[in-house]
Amino acid sequence: MASEKHFKYVILGGGVAAGYAAREFAKQGLQPGELAIISKESVAPYERPALSKGYLFPQNAARLPGFHTCVGSGGEKLLPEWYTEKGVELILSTEIVKADLASKALTSAAGATFTYETLLIATGSSTIKLTDFGVQGAEANNILYLRDIDDADKLVAAMQAKKDGKAVVVGGGYIGLELSAALKINNFDVTMVYPEPWCMPRLFTAGIAHFYEGYYASKGINIVKGSYATGFDADANGDVSVVKLKDGRTLDADIVIVGVGGRPLTGLFKGQVDEEKGGLKTDTFFETSVAGVYAIGDVASFPMKLYNEPRRVEHVDHARKSAEQAVKAIKAKESGETVAEYDYLPYFYSRSFDIAWQFYGDNVGESVLFGDNDPAAAKAKFGTYWVKDGKVVGVFLEGGSADEYQAIAKVARAQPPVADLEALGKEGLDFAAKI
Repeated sequence: MASEKHFKYVILGGGVAAGYAAREFAKQGLQPGELAIISKESVAPYERPALSKGYLFPQNAARLPGFHTCVGSGGEKLLPEWYTEKGVELILSTEIVKADLASKALTSAAGATFTYETLLIATGSSTIKLTDFGVQGAEANNILYLRDIDDADKLVAAMQAKKDGKAVVVGGGYIGLELSAALKINNFDVTMVYPEPWCMPRLFTAGIAHFYEGYYASKGINIVKGSYATGFDADANGDVSVVKLKDGRTLDADIVIVGVGGRPLTGLFKGQVDEEKGGLKTDTFFETSVAGVYAIGDVASFPMKLYNEPRRVEHVDHARKSAEQAVKAIKAKESGETVAEYDYLPYFYSRSFDIAWQFYGDNVGESVLFGDNDPAAAKAKFGTYWVKDGKVVGVFLEGGSADEYQAIAKVARAQPPVADLEALGKEGLDFAAKI
């Protein structure tokens, strides 16, 4: 007989959101044996951003247990022992293949059944792979992706095996920019390839991208814009050797890293819950259309109060905060209380080489560049305001101080009126400092 276990609360998924939800449950009061985390991964929840940054450093690289949640937001590190002490069952290396929300049951690949009273869906996203599109030769060795710690270990092993070799990074978004920098720091000859006219087009304007592309070029990274990989050749060992581009060019490669986006992992719940914007539709407390079933992090499409519309946000900051909000709401409901609505301000950040940026708000409307975005500047400091309907709705800043980042967050939240865009560009950061 396959085993069956029952829990009051089950968190499905073992990423960032799971760790922060577990901490909030412990804070709100939890009896031993009430909560289980079921995860495909073999380790306790950890801070995923470390994988594209500190994990790949040539010296003093980050390793577990150094970056278990909730260390990423300045909190306590939840080591595996913490879960034991709190009576939280960590069910690791376990893939759930069926979710029956009507009967409140989850079935694993090994045939075990887990039943629950309240479910938190924290399944996150899966990586889009070139093999999904049947790209010729995309199954060759050393064509790598980065989503979890196993992927990071494969990348580290490939970097050691192909020391000082040639790396091609496919994609010009978050992963593309951060991994190009990491590979360069590890002394690889790096080429970035992306189809768009500039890097990170979902957030960056041409003016912002001008700085990063110039800065990366000054570090010796080759950038190929307006093209993409259409196929790969491999050597006798099956290792990737050549990347073929749409424009007919070929690039020699010892390692290829692909960062072309992700998809929210919602397949288990198809037809059982309402969906919206590619995610599971929730209310402001992250409860789905099925009572007692909550969705947090990447998979949740929630009402964003600030913009009065549903949004789905793929970022670590929202994973942390949505997890805390959902658990507070669950516990409040049990005691007949209420919690405040989720009032999220979108926030994104990145670090590479010795540069770092932060962005708050919405990048819609007209953009106004301020400061000096010259890639050759000794200590770059520049930014962009986005103005819609006469109000500042978003702000980006490179090279700011903690106070300056706090100031731009305030602006994005307050949405102050602005009459003259030219004057705003001249005033720059001083405008934010006044809010």
